[in-house]
Parts: sequence; C-alpha cells; structure tokens
Amino acid sequence: MRFLTSGESHGPALTAIIEGVPAGLKLTEDQINLQLSRRQRGYGRGGRMKIEQDKVRILGGVRGGFTLGSPVTLMLENKDWPNWEEFMTPEVGANLAERRVNRPRPGHADLSGALKYHQEDIRNILERASARETAMRVAVGAVARELLRLLGVRIYGHVLNIGGVEYEPEQLDSGFWARVEDSEVSCGDPVIGAKMMTVIDQAKQQGESLGGIVEIRVEGLPAGLGSHVQWDRKLDGRLAQALLSIQAIKGVEVGCGFKAGSLPGSQVHDEIAWSKERGYYRMTNRAGGIEGGMTNGEPVVLRAVMKPIPTLYSPLASVDMDSKESIKASVERSDVCAVPAAAVVAEGACAWEIANAFLEKFPSDHTEDLTAAANSYAEYVRKR
Repeated sequence: MRFLTSGESHGPALTAIIEGVPAGLKLTEDQINLQLSRRQRGYGRGGRMKIEQDKVRILGGVRGGFTLGSPVTLMLENKDWPNWEEFMTPEVGANLAERRVNRPRPGHADLSGALKYHQEDIRNILERASARETAMRVAVGAVARELLRLLGVRIYGHVLNIGGVEYEPEQLDSGFWARVEDSEVSCGDPVIGAKMMTVIDQAKQQGESLGGIVEIRVEGLPAGLGSHVQWDRKLDGRLAQALLSIQAIKGVEVGCGFKAGSLPGSQVHDEIAWSKERGYYRMTNRAGGIEGGMTNGEPVVLRAVMKPIPTLYSPLASVDMDSKESIKASVERSDVCAVPAAAVVAEGACAWEIANAFLEKFPSDHTEDLTAAANSYAEYVRKR
C-alpha cells in the first residue's frame, strides 16, 4: 500500500488517497472515527481539540461498507476553516498580511522551511509542518488497523514518561490496557498518571511544554515479516523511519534498545525454545520481536521519545526575519503536552508498516486470499 496526504492546518480540509488496500475489507467511517477520537484526548491538550471533533468522510474506494480494491479517499474537514478562510483561501486576493508570521520558533520547521522554499511568510511552512497533519495519519493508520484486525494482530500504545515522571511496568496484567484507555495521560499506573498530570499543570503555569516517551506493542505476528536481504526491507528500519516521521519524535528504540550497549550478550539475546503447541519461541523478548530485520514471532515492542512542543507561551529568543533584530519567537495556539496523542499516532504509523509487510508476503488482491495465505503460513511456522 501507499498513501499521500494533503492539506494545511487551517485550510478547508485534510485529505488522503490510499492505494493498494485489498478488496473485501470491512471499512466504515465509525471505525476510523474511533481512532481519531482517541488522538484528540489527553491531559494537556490545547483549545484546537475542542474546535475540531474530527469526523472522517470516505469519498472513494468503499461501497456498502467494503473496500473495492480501488484507491480509498479520506477527508477530514477543518472546523476552524470559517475563521481562516479570508487568510488561507487559495483564491487570488487572500488577506496574506494580517496573519503573516516572521518570527521563527526554535525547534520548529519555521526557519529551515522558509529558507528552503524561499518564503517571506513562515505561515506557508508552519501550516503544513503542524502536527494537525497527524490527524490524517491516524485515519490512514486506522485503515491498516482494520486489515490487521482481520489477521488477528493487536496494537497497543501507552505512555511511559512525561516530563521526567516515568515508570517501568513489571508486567501487563489483564486490566492493564483498560486502565491505559481510561487514563487521561494513557498511563497504566493511576498513581504515576496523577503525577504526570501534576507536572503538566506546573508546565502550563510556567508557559512551558513537555515531552515524554511512548511504547507501542504489536501482538499476534508470525515470524518472517520483513527481510534481511536489503537495507530497505528490514522491518525494524521501516518502523523506525515511520515513527521518526511523526512530528516531534526524536528517537526510537526496539526491544531493550539503548540498554543493549551497556549489557553483555548473555543479557541481551533471547534464548530459543520449542514446544509442540507453540513451535519455536523465545524465552525472553529483549529483541523486541525483531531479529535480522524480521519478526521472530514474539510481540514487537518499540519506544519513541517525543520532544517538548516548540510553541512556548513563554517564548524563546528568535530573530525578526525582516529587521534581523533579536525578538521573542511567535506563539501559535498549541498544547502543553501531546504525548498521549503521540502514542495513538505512533500506533497508526506502526500499523501501516506492519500491514504493508503482510501484503508484501501474501497475496493481497482480496482479503480472502490474504487471510487464507497468512493462516496457512502461520500453521506451517507452528509445525516446523
């Protein structure tokens, strides 16, 4: 599959065209809207979330609730558009001066984008660089999630750290993911979650923003998705690129990740066992479910670090691009913390790459072909 998104943060809409979705996949707007609503939740979000209430429209590629095999077209209307039409209209005569931005924000695409694309108005950069674009990435990921659901694959995301308040869950008990969904900061520990909300409140009072760390777990995968034969076919590399393409994500690790550099091999590599019921399996999962660029049958576990959002209500020093004088950076409406939302976006990004790995390995014109081949392969792996 492949997709392209289009649209600006304060434009009329965000759109996407997805090509390569197998025919026969049950797909409704409600299924996608469920993931969009999860993205809009989270303690520390700004006023934009109260305005948008994202609802997708499927404009092509689906009939009667099932995909046709042709490109799927999605659209998300920006509810804030009426307040911006005068300034963002594509028509000649737009009021370009009143909302012009010439004070780049440290940590944002503002300055580099303005220089690269010869722009005198930073708004022409920030509108597309905005994390508003991730709403459509979640919608696209929701399509991939439905495909994975058909294959028995489950994807979960949660928050491990916000602003230095962190925890390491010892085990994921039966109620863990329900607690994550109920938490305003997507944390499976209510006590730690309350501490995270406290530091968000403190940051808001100080005009600061906060980042954190999210973890994504993908369960129900067979061994052998991805490949070792070329650099661009390695699944861990593709997943890392997908996560790093999300706005504000600055680092990714798989399994024990950076800790592996401080441990001996005996405490890093996962010993192999075999049973009649399971076939081959690993006795631990420090590799995070991927070895040699391929899934090994264990859950895929990834972590991504999100930097603090670059819009600060106590802005940092910058330079006026007209006068070249020192000045405070511009302030756009923003969140104090969007780490819980980043977990949902990361789930979607991982869903997309893993769904593609299935479609590369198995016949994919129709979901019946896909599921039959995937089930047959899973049985072969178990009995091998």
